[in-house]
Amino acid sequence: MAQVVRGLPKSEDPNLLVGPATMDDAGVFRITEELALVQTMDFFPPLVDDPRVFGKISAANALSDIYAMGGIPKTAMNLVGFPNDRLDLNVLHEILLGGSEQVHKAGAVLVGGHSVRDTEVKYGLSVTGVVDPGHMITNSGARPGDCLVLTKPLGTGFVTTAFKKKKCPDHLLQIACESMMELNASGAEVMRQFQVKCATDITGFGLVGHANELAIASGVTVVLNLETIPCISGADELVRRRYFTRASETNKSFVRSVVRSQQNINRLVEEFIYDPQTSGGLLMCLASDKVKDGLKMLREKGCGAATLIGQVVEREKGVHIVLQ
Repeated sequence: MAQVVRGLPKSEDPNLLVGPATMDDAGVFRITEELALVQTMDFFPPLVDDPRVFGKISAANALSDIYAMGGIPKTAMNLVGFPNDRLDLNVLHEILLGGSEQVHKAGAVLVGGHSVRDTEVKYGLSVTGVVDPGHMITNSGARPGDCLVLTKPLGTGFVTTAFKKKKCPDHLLQIACESMMELNASGAEVMRQFQVKCATDITGFGLVGHANELAIASGVTVVLNLETIPCISGADELVRRRYFTRASETNKSFVRSVVRSQQNINRLVEEFIYDPQTSGGLLMCLASDKVKDGLKMLREKGCGAATLIGQVVEREKGVHIVLQ
């Protein structure tokens, strides 16, 4: 993608606080000294057969970018690709119903959308939120000594891959769907409460890929403790059976040169950190003296999987990620 956008005219405006030049989750444009717009969009093909559940997952995934920036979603627009010559329009109705339920749950307003005829179903949202420019959260604010907290378990890529091959137990698919449908609203609320400066949400690049972006943007090294990484219960068996997505290997290849692994790391859990996530959790940097209270509040607000998974240290030459 870099070669595609290279050479395009750059947007230069003093009010563009976060734009395409960075690896952040959304763009931020200042309206006043105390108000900025946060904008994002995302859409993709179905991961599951239930159209309403798919709509909820896709909407939660798009809304997550707003939450990762510390923003509050305000409006959303549907993005639809649909083969209406092959599928009943009731399928589309259920997808849109699931999406609208999530938008309503987020306290935002659905203001419209756009649809095109496509060869396969695709659905997502364009979302606009608001944030105080002085309190927006980016992936460049990590500082040595910060503690890394992850709010959702990993493994949705393994589960959805096994499901597509009709090899996923029903209960495991249900666990993964519940996780993917969960909004990151509570995590964003806690970040605002604890004045977090750095965070990102975990999606297609996997935990390591997004942690790498954070390390690059912040000029630090991220240390991950594999023994504390939260994983979907039961998904380890899918790893043993090698239900990997193609993106898992891509994610490994992309960061291989900047990852240093200590001896005797948990190789099974290592696979989870490269697994591409859909509507994954927030990875946030909490000050060491606030991490205990932060975790307590996250769990009280429903983020039961919230876990301390590592820390931020001074940049080690040539190393962005340390696995231990």
